[in-house]
Amino acid sequence: MALLLALDQGTTSTRAIIFDELGAIRALAARPLAQHFPAPGWVEHDADEIHAAAVAVMREACAACGATAGDLTAIGITNQRETVVLWERASGRPIGRAIVWQDRRTAARCDGLRAAGHEAAVQQATGLLLDPYFSATKLEWLIDHHGVRDRAERGELLAGTIDTFLLWRLSGGQAHRTDATNASRTLLYDLISRRWDARLLELFRIPACVLPEVCDSGALHGQTTVLGSAVPIAAMVGDQQAAAIGQGCLQPGMAKATFGTGCFLMVRGGASVPRSRNRLLGTVALQERGVPTYALEGSIFNAGSVIEWLCGLNLLRDPAASGALAAQADPEHGITMVPAFTGLGAPHWDPHARGAILGLSRATSAADIVQAALAALACQVCDLFTAMRADGVAVRSLRVDGGMAGNDQLLQLLADLSGIPVERPTMVESTALGAALVAGTTMGIFPSLLDASRLWRLQRRFTPAPDEAGRARRLADWSRAVAVVRGFAQPLAGAAPGQG
Repeated sequence: MALLLALDQGTTSTRAIIFDELGAIRALAARPLAQHFPAPGWVEHDADEIHAAAVAVMREACAACGATAGDLTAIGITNQRETVVLWERASGRPIGRAIVWQDRRTAARCDGLRAAGHEAAVQQATGLLLDPYFSATKLEWLIDHHGVRDRAERGELLAGTIDTFLLWRLSGGQAHRTDATNASRTLLYDLISRRWDARLLELFRIPACVLPEVCDSGALHGQTTVLGSAVPIAAMVGDQQAAAIGQGCLQPGMAKATFGTGCFLMVRGGASVPRSRNRLLGTVALQERGVPTYALEGSIFNAGSVIEWLCGLNLLRDPAASGALAAQADPEHGITMVPAFTGLGAPHWDPHARGAILGLSRATSAADIVQAALAALACQVCDLFTAMRADGVAVRSLRVDGGMAGNDQLLQLLADLSGIPVERPTMVESTALGAALVAGTTMGIFPSLLDASRLWRLQRRFTPAPDEAGRARRLADWSRAVAVVRGFAQPLAGAAPGQG
């Protein structure tokens, strides 16, 4: 039976999962990833650590199931998107740490570009908005901060998202590529011409020679010998697009939400670029044989990170306990949390928002706060549904995955507040599975991804409760709370630095 290894490089961990051709997990290995916060709003990763962990978990997963490199049909890479690395072409040595998608350090740069009137043209070309979430201003900052612009322009440096860096390292420097799903998250890639946009490269001051070749998601991107003998790397897919594939969301209108460090809602579109009027994102869902299909996406920056924060405060002993504790909350206490630790994503796009807990009293308990955290995640998804409906996109059901998909309390809240049935599959490792399915399709294990999607199985369906009054009250409280935190970290007009 064919074995496919998915290398899932996420925000908080690096994992390798070996699947068989029926979609069953044969082995899993994982290592946590250190988070670096050198300044408020800054988030960094060590790219060398990412590479070392990738090699280690692939070897550990193979050892766990007794597989050798010769037993593997292919490797598929899926990765945290938007996080960007700059490295030396000759040595492979990173120039500083990678800047993570959550990082807010370039908010002022984005504000300046928006004030100069560039956002409409950027959105038209890329489907994205001017926000520090995306890769372009991060890469510009790395080049300027480390004083290497001359070296970059001479072609001595290379850059890319995590998929690109891993491919370069794993292939021994033989392949400098990305796929269209990852390229579409950089603010540098034109969705219509399907190439790096010269106007955007000039706007963000990025030398074209540092950027990778953009390819199909499923392709023979290169090969690696780190497992002993050569294994083809046959897929590279951004994590949210991979999750949609693993969830079988391959037909227009199908929707998934992945609850990882953040939460990402994606609705599959078709051959046309979605044009949102309500600050959602048009993005590449997949590219096959040179032809892209698109999706409409809403990005929430903090989901699982909220539960980790509660554990750090000792309000929870571990993330798995959040549902049981939240069930003990008193609904009369009226607590609302806005977890804008790194600003608000879609549809607000406010990098200056900050988190808050409102409605506190002496009667507030740990259970109330944990329940408010889960409700905040559901309310943020509801904001995305509202924006999608305004864009004419109706979601009839939602498939969920990720680390928090096992939380029944959260999923029932999500169904109740959104009014949309929520479906949890038997296989919640959808991101890794999606990468494996793309690699398997490239290698001919599956006739097509549509054929591979038939592996999806429903584990439980959460049906909305018929409480319209309660739903409206909760969402109204949420909207009022969001209004309170908007722009909180924005310097006051006329304030000196450090006084805002």
